Amino acid sequence: MATKKVIYDTDPGVDDAMALLFLLAAPDVELVGVTTVLGNHRIDVTTRNALFLRDTFGFEAPVARGAGRPLVLEEKDPPVWVHGENGLGDILLPETIRSEEHPLPAHRFIIETVRKHPHEISIVAVGRMTNLALALREDPEIASLVKEIVIMGGAFGYRGHSGNVTPVAEANIIGDPHAADEMFAASWPIVVVGLDVTQEAIMSTPYLEALRDRGGHMGRFIWDVSRYYERFYRSSTKFDGIPVHDSSAVAYLLDPTLFTTRGGPIRVVTEGIAIGQTIQAPNTRRFPPNNAWEGRPDHKICIDGDADRFLELYFDTIVAAAAGA
Repeated sequence: MATKKVIYDTDPGVDDAMALLFLLAAPDVELVGVTTVLGNHRIDVTTRNALFLRDTFGFEAPVARGAGRPLVLEEKDPPVWVHGENGLGDILLPETIRSEEHPLPAHRFIIETVRKHPHEISIVAVGRMTNLALALREDPEIASLVKEIVIMGGAFGYRGHSGNVTPVAEANIIGDPHAADEMFAASWPIVVVGLDVTQEAIMSTPYLEALRDRGGHMGRFIWDVSRYYERFYRSSTKFDGIPVHDSSAVAYLLDPTLFTTRGGPIRVVTEGIAIGQTIQAPNTRRFPPNNAWEGRPDHKICIDGDADRFLELYFDTIVAAAAGA
């Protein structure tokens, strides 16, 4: 199988860290860069966490610091009630980080890497879309040079999953709705893995215990980092464990047959009571002209997924990596 060259755009984040390990463990992935963005914590913290993960798991890909505020909106306090005060479930972190940041800001790192490897780079974006929007603003031509973009974000109402910050908005999109709307306006190949499928895949406590016991260093880390996260979800939702948000985007990258998709242009509401809502005009029907979606490119959204097969893929990938370590 051909190696996938991947830039991972992220705001670590408990589930971001779990998805990063999924990428590192996958045998057909070459991680060529990690770009950070604000979201699950402020940019200083998410960047430090990415560097800590580089130290801990020894990957060679550079870490480039990204956007520390949304394009238009004011920065808000991070959701420490979800990811902990340090962004990684309040596990013990070292005082000193050995790895250093890449000298380029994230959006320029994305531009340079895509231009160096035209039509080869897949971007897995699991935080706010600010870095992607900034890259587009500076170099719009990269849209034609990216192999694919898989994002974790948004919600389109399938099986009742319409929002987790407001009744209609998902966290990554509402965090910078202007950036997301700009990103969806570009003609690069985007697949959206939203709450419609991520909240259908649940890692139960027994599943995480088995990962801890069979997954080596990665499995033990996943268990430790997810304790705070699991307590949040068990206390605030009816989930019997943790929903697998960011790793679902990695799963699409590794095996698109896990998901069913629908095509059509996407808009993001950027003001008012529905700010952050993602709305697709499905290309299976025609709408009157002169609407807000007209003339915008089609992108795919995931509307269904095989949760059992995905969870099996995640488990087997981590365990196999441990066996080969």
